[in-house]
Amino acid sequence: MPVKPVAPPAVTDDDPGGRTVRRLVAIVALIAVLPALYLPGLVHNFFDLKIYMSAMDWWTAGHPLYDYVQPDRVQGELYFTYPPFSALLLWPFGLIRLGATVVIFTVLTLVAVVVTTRWLVTPVIARHHLPRTFTLTVAVLLVLAVESTRETITFGQINMLLVVLILADLLFAVPQARRWAGVGVGLATALKLFPGIFIVYLLATRRWRAAAVASATAAAATLLAAAVAPRDSWRFWTQELWDNDRVGRTDYTGNQSLFGLLSRFTAPEKPDRLLWLLVVAVVAAYGLWRAARAARAGDALTGLTLTGLVGALVSPITWTHHIYWFVPAVVVLADAALSANRPEEFRRRRWLAGLAVGTAALIIYGVVSFHDWGVAPVRTDDPVDFVARNGYVLLSLLLLVVLPVRVARPVRTVEKSHQMDTTPQ
Repeated sequence: MPVKPVAPPAVTDDDPGGRTVRRLVAIVALIAVLPALYLPGLVHNFFDLKIYMSAMDWWTAGHPLYDYVQPDRVQGELYFTYPPFSALLLWPFGLIRLGATVVIFTVLTLVAVVVTTRWLVTPVIARHHLPRTFTLTVAVLLVLAVESTRETITFGQINMLLVVLILADLLFAVPQARRWAGVGVGLATALKLFPGIFIVYLLATRRWRAAAVASATAAAATLLAAAVAPRDSWRFWTQELWDNDRVGRTDYTGNQSLFGLLSRFTAPEKPDRLLWLLVVAVVAAYGLWRAARAARAGDALTGLTLTGLVGALVSPITWTHHIYWFVPAVVVLADAALSANRPEEFRRRRWLAGLAVGTAALIIYGVVSFHDWGVAPVRTDDPVDFVARNGYVLLSLLLLVVLPVRVARPVRTVEKSHQMDTTPQ
């Protein structure tokens, strides 16, 4: 009797071996792409960190901190522009070799990326029963691919360390009403003024105690710096803080704020300040209103994301490495898309997924990494140029309007209910 041929086993979605191989291929592919994305930024060669360390050497030698200046082919002249409290924390790094400082800052940034990405993605993994290790690995690699992360690492910036302070405060301490709620936002504000928008957010959401703690922490850190360096502190708060020209050219494409957008219309002249203030007032009022609504609905992540986008838009100077807040926006969009799983929500799911993918694609490609915008002030003179040079500004405005506020789904057990109440959204 002839033996019937045996068909090979089919590879299906239930095949764990096939799944593992596909996941490994996806991870290897992402890792392989990262060097190509980082290659254009290698020219930065930790430029900002070197300015910080040179300024610390200058300060240690007895010179006024804010007299330090360094020529730059794009910006003309660059100065030390951080508050005095930042100088106090940076000063010890000026005592060690520059190479060691570069390694320390890079490692701290990488650790911050892993930690903050885990905070953002873990609740989504739990809600949708996603493969934990694979999803976290892909998420970390994608965040490392984002232009703001690349610029933070290659310039030697401190942005991700500020993000750790802000997220720890607003995702955990504030929702759980911890005693130290507000300390992280206050420290971040004392280090770099941009996070001060989150104190406004705490006020808008009526988190009075946390707002008071944040304000007191920022004030205490500032007074500490004033006690150590009174002349430099007085000069910063009364003079240098108000001089935007010290930070760089406002019309440069790397400045993705509303003031940058307007400056590119009027370059080389400055835009009308009254017009800018009017636009800022409208955008800030609307964005913080939506952020407060999200917080009241229990969606802390959407609330702080909207606030971060507002801060990026209204600040006179918002360099590309400042805009981390697109990353949690993608997490919110992906989570909302996965939650829209009823048949009647198909169009919404497709729209949210498309926006998440589009946002991720834009922030990975970026607005400065693969373009040479030149060194001379040039006005925006056509629609294509307008979109290309203001990509992050336009995306921020879009997300202020359409970023969804997620509503916690009902759960069946008390245990699950408790878990949802204590897990940051």
